[in-house]
Amino acid sequence: MTIPPLPAAVFFLAIAAVLPAALGLGAGATVAAAYASATVCGVVSGQPTRPVQCYRGGRLLSVDPNVSFSEVSGGRGYFCGLKSGGSAFLCWDTLSSSSTLVPRRVYHNESAPLRNLAVGDDQVCALVNATGEVKCWRIDDSFKVPSGADRFLSISSGFGFSCGISVNTSNVQCWGSSQIMDAIQDGFGNMPVSSIVAGGSHACGFNSTGFVVCGGKNDFGQLDVPSHSAFEFSLLSLGASHSCAMRRVNHTVTCWGGHGQYSANGTDVTSFESIVSGSNFTCGLSSSNLSIMCWGPGWPSGSAGGLEELPLTGILPGPCVQSACECGIHGLSQTLCSSSGVICLPCANQLQIPPPPPQSMPPQLPPAPVSPPSSPSRALRRGLLAFAIVGSVGALAGICTLIYCLWSGVCFGKKKVHNSVQPTITRGNSNGETTSNTSPPSRSSTIRRQSSRAMRRQRSGTSSKHADKAEEFSLAELAVATGNFSVENKIGAGSFGVVYRGKLPDGREVAVKRSETGPKMKKFQEKESAFESEISFLSRLHHKHLVRLVGYCGEKDERLLVYEYMKNGALYDHLHNKDNVERSSSPLNSWKMRIKIVLDAARGIEYLHNYAVPPIIHRDIKSSNILLDANWTARVSDFGLSLMGPASDDDLRPSKAAGTVGYIDPEYYGLNVLTAKSDVYGLGVVLLELLTGKRAIFKNGEDGGMPISIVDFAVPAIMAGELAKILDSRVGSPELNEAEAVELVAYTAMHCVNLEGKDRPTMTDIVANLERALTLCEDSHGSISSGTVSIVSE
Repeated sequence: MTIPPLPAAVFFLAIAAVLPAALGLGAGATVAAAYASATVCGVVSGQPTRPVQCYRGGRLLSVDPNVSFSEVSGGRGYFCGLKSGGSAFLCWDTLSSSSTLVPRRVYHNESAPLRNLAVGDDQVCALVNATGEVKCWRIDDSFKVPSGADRFLSISSGFGFSCGISVNTSNVQCWGSSQIMDAIQDGFGNMPVSSIVAGGSHACGFNSTGFVVCGGKNDFGQLDVPSHSAFEFSLLSLGASHSCAMRRVNHTVTCWGGHGQYSANGTDVTSFESIVSGSNFTCGLSSSNLSIMCWGPGWPSGSAGGLEELPLTGILPGPCVQSACECGIHGLSQTLCSSSGVICLPCANQLQIPPPPPQSMPPQLPPAPVSPPSSPSRALRRGLLAFAIVGSVGALAGICTLIYCLWSGVCFGKKKVHNSVQPTITRGNSNGETTSNTSPPSRSSTIRRQSSRAMRRQRSGTSSKHADKAEEFSLAELAVATGNFSVENKIGAGSFGVVYRGKLPDGREVAVKRSETGPKMKKFQEKESAFESEISFLSRLHHKHLVRLVGYCGEKDERLLVYEYMKNGALYDHLHNKDNVERSSSPLNSWKMRIKIVLDAARGIEYLHNYAVPPIIHRDIKSSNILLDANWTARVSDFGLSLMGPASDDDLRPSKAAGTVGYIDPEYYGLNVLTAKSDVYGLGVVLLELLTGKRAIFKNGEDGGMPISIVDFAVPAIMAGELAKILDSRVGSPELNEAEAVELVAYTAMHCVNLEGKDRPTMTDIVANLERALTLCEDSHGSISSGTVSIVSE
């Protein structure tokens, strides 16, 4: 099913407004570089009209006419400017010796205004503002402009080629020189990107997880992106043989390629508003005084290895617009725009993942992409998602958590975390970890709010112990079903009691959970409450990814719950039992299967949060409470700790924190404030378990060592772009599209375990990301380990 043109355009234009941008050799901005003549131009601020002024060869050049321009873009010996409103653009020859540059009007059409002017070496391209259709000028017959349904969010031009981001797919599409554009498109494959900028024979952009991805020729190392964290960079600028990026936090600039000739003194301490590159030099707009500074071997004074500040000052840091700004207004807008319009700030702090529009995949997915010519570890670094977590803030959060841990006595067992009062259906003890979890790095912005596949809202009936849909059994009936609760039928145990496999007279296989309760037991009331809670919730909740309650028994002091039998046990068993060490020993030793299972669980939790009325907070999401049926469909179990959430976004303050060590939300544990985001934290830990194969709390080192939480173990590696080092070796290295899928899961997990709940994604966000990840795996050449496994999608 294809995406309807208008909704898709609206969807992706919204994304383009908030994701990282790129300014380069052939991208429209308020600063332009014409490289053959070493000319730099900018749109001047502080005047009723906003004209263009240029600098070349030690002197300022006046530019006719004295009218307002919104953006400029430079090419080989010329540059072009788009008039405010986009109805016309003009071009100027910078090779002329005259001190006044005389324009030539190339385009004028009041009914079809343009945006995104992109000048290459010879060609000029722009987008029709209303439709996203691309138009190009100064081209020959070999330069085939996309036509028909091809529409673009943004475009950029290089030497003999142009590239853009397709509205329908958010993939990179290039046209012009076939040799270059094929190399670039091979580098990007089918990877969705949020921005694109072209250089001489290469292009770079930001993928949906905030990492720089490049494709094309690499003769000078221009594709060798330095190691960086997600969303570390906010702008890109490319020349013929080099690439530069501006850091989001302090707006300093780093460059690579070009045999190291672009590492000028001062770029690592100077703050810039924007950067732009010519063929063999780069310029930046200084934040301190809005003057232009240039460096590089192609700049006349570039051989000195430093920055040259030009007398070109008061340049606009962005276009003055009349529309409202979504992410704030530049503090000097009033002055810079002369009270006529405002300069919008980029949404630098809204780090978002745009999945493909609903229903767009998987029916018509293109073939699996060809990865860039790089090592798997580098591909992982480039593709890792989500979200920028500043390391220093994360370290501070960890220190604060450690101080709290020592102060409260949690580290020494002085404060008890109320563990799950329900058993884990395992063949071993799944709750043996006793070390308190420490917090992940500090907050970063949540994943973009997405709408997952529509689910029919099912209203829950009134809670009742004797609900109509739960059968009441006698103790004698259940004793017969379980062989008098024989040891041979015992399949698990937990704090609630013991779980037995049973068979009812009608042939149904069930799991019978028997509480070890009695009026003299210290925890009788606690277990009685869990028993009532389990019946209350499960008798009225019906979803394919929630374990179904068959019935119960409340005879005298006996408390038994009867569930449908989950043939393949708990997810915990398949990840952590010692006998599962060989790659072929479990169908879960497949990235596709692991993602499919956690997607199942996420859909179940999403149902609890969004579609149960009132909403339900599970409070004990962990791998031992995710069970697998005969078809390996995952179902969430154990509602003994669950609470009804408020209908609004208010939080709850239960009498005491409840959950399992290693999975419990640090914010909930420390502040006793419960929200649905507490379940998100638990699922984030499960995601990390699936990625690493480690327990929530484990001893790090071959000979034991100190216990460490999986959050503290995995999150720093994900942030550092070293995911490959921590992946579960039993599964093997991800294949082509699997690598991007695994990175997406890691990126999502990292943000699920943010310290503060408000910075975590919602379950709807998580479902959307996992659906995308599973779709990527469907495109991979890999297969699930067992031929008997049934992959069922909703």
